[in-house]
Amino acid sequence: MKFNVNQNDLQKSLGYCQGVIEKRSTLPILSNILLDAGEAKLKITATDLDLIFINEIKNVEILEEGKTTTTSSTMYDIIRKFSSGKKINFNLSGENKVKLESEKSIFNLNCISASEFPVTEENFNENEFNIKSKQLLKLLNKCKFSVSNDETRHYLSGIYFHQTELDDKIYLNAVATDSHRMSISKVQLSQKINFEPIILPKKTIFQLVNLLEDYDGEVKISNIKSKIKFEMEDSVLISKLIDGKFPNYIQVVPKSNKKRLEVELKPFLNSVDRVASVSMDKKDSVKFKLTKDKLDLSVNNTSSGDGNETLNVNFDHELDISFNSRYLIDIASQLDGDKIEIYLNETGSPALIKDPSDFDSIYVVMPMKG
Repeated sequence: MKFNVNQNDLQKSLGYCQGVIEKRSTLPILSNILLDAGEAKLKITATDLDLIFINEIKNVEILEEGKTTTTSSTMYDIIRKFSSGKKINFNLSGENKVKLESEKSIFNLNCISASEFPVTEENFNENEFNIKSKQLLKLLNKCKFSVSNDETRHYLSGIYFHQTELDDKIYLNAVATDSHRMSISKVQLSQKINFEPIILPKKTIFQLVNLLEDYDGEVKISNIKSKIKFEMEDSVLISKLIDGKFPNYIQVVPKSNKKRLEVELKPFLNSVDRVASVSMDKKDSVKFKLTKDKLDLSVNNTSSGDGNETLNVNFDHELDISFNSRYLIDIASQLDGDKIEIYLNETGSPALIKDPSDFDSIYVVMPMKG
């Protein structure tokens, strides 16, 4: 195996691989990436057995075809320290050493034979549909922060995707909740798709977000019972799905929240962030004292002090309610417009948060005591 590749292309590809490979794997081969050089391209594969990532670098000068595996983190560390955009020469010198040369640098890295690398090709030809990358990225971004970290309820540790029909329109819905807050978002599809509801794991979500942030185009999605495949122009991501039943989330969405609070998004986000600064771990509640067209925000921490701010708002009632500041910041950071709308009921009732510039996304937040 012998080839030349551009430093930028390789660094980008290896960067994606870092999100897949487990740092502390018991199997040495799983710390490695598979390099497959042939047909004027370099194919790089990384896996942790639950997630497989394949990336192709095109227009690679292949002098001798072949494949091998080498440690992903070491190689990435070296490649990103090489001069940007320079040519890197790869040469497999024997079974277990690969030689990297760029400018005045020479490295010899240990290899494990490609035959030991666990790659499974499965038939994903059924249940295929296409979605624009920006649409899929929107669904992931609007929901990812609400995914649960509670290992005991594994069915909440991902985003629930399912298809719905409303007024003769077809939507792909995404939902995530950690039982303290919930995100719901949807995008309209051009036609009905053959798609069973799935729960996409957290690690896959973040890997997918990384890929989609750099990609503008169609994503082909196909799923078989326990796995899903995302295909982009140069990348493929195959993931196991979470086995479990997602709760009936519709019944949690408040139906009777009539007290509408409207506030400018940026000042609100900045105020919550500032008053929360006195809370060491951001776990203290931010108290809302609402009167007509006025919101008093306060955070009180016994060991560090308190913070208070007042905002002019649109509100016609009186209400005291407290929220986790982190939850408010997470949601407000994902809104697209200039304003945020919070629909309230009583002090102990969940709040419904809407983005006036995106009717397809809503959020529910449970209040905190005190």
